[in-house]
Parts: sequence; structure tokens; C-alpha cells
Amino acid sequence: MNKFFAKTDESLPIMLLRAREAVLRHIRPILQEHDITEQQWRVLRVLQESGPLEPTELGERCVVLTPSLTRILAALEKRKLIRREKHATDKRKQVVHLASGGDAVIGKIAPAAKNVYDSLEESFGKPQLINLLNKLRKISEF
Repeated sequence: MNKFFAKTDESLPIMLLRAREAVLRHIRPILQEHDITEQQWRVLRVLQESGPLEPTELGERCVVLTPSLTRILAALEKRKLIRREKHATDKRKQVVHLASGGDAVIGKIAPAAKNVYDSLEESFGKPQLINLLNKLRKISEF
């Protein structure tokens, strides 16, 4: 064993990726039924939660890099799930809005996604899940 590294099952980045994959393994089929990618889902959810955002802020909140976000927004706009408008005071900027089509897609996917989260909460325990989310929030602010 390398003296500089912890075992992979003690490595925070690897364990975070494993946990992400474990959850997404249940979410992906739901998204695929509606022809939505994981990244597109994050964009729609963030817009629903926050309201209209400039692309830079949207990318940060969705954890999506700018080149990918550009493609994602184009695809979502083509499907009429979002709409882009010029910024009210700075015409060089744009603002991304959730369109009614996007809201409808969220309405179709959300119940099945919630069932996945409810199952996770049931098997993991609500207090432990809340604790985990709080700790992950702290790590993300590191």
C-alpha cells in the first residue's frame, strides 16, 4: 500500500463518487423515460427552485462547466423547456427562465424521483440523511 494515500474506501473523493452513482443508478432510468440527462435535470431543478438566473450563476449552482451548459441550454431551449431573454439592464447578458414545458417535465419526473429519495431516507434514516447533507454542505464550502 502506498503510504501517501488512504485505501480507496477511505478516500473522500472516491466515496463521494460511489455514493453519487448509487443514487443516480435509481434516478437515471426515470430521467431516460423523459429523454432528460442528469445535467439537464439539474438545470431544470435549479431554475424551478431559484427562478430566472444568468448562465454563470446557473452553471455554478448546477455544477456544470460553461461549455457543457451552453449545449444543455440550447437543447432545453429547442425542446421549449427553458427560454432565454436579454437581461433587463445589461443587454449583453441573458437570463435563463424555466418555461412551462420545463415545469411540466419536472411535474412528471418529480413523483418518481421523490420515491427514490423516500426509499433512501427510509433505509438510511432521516436524521442520518439530514446529518449527511449538512456535512456535505460544509465540505462544499471548504
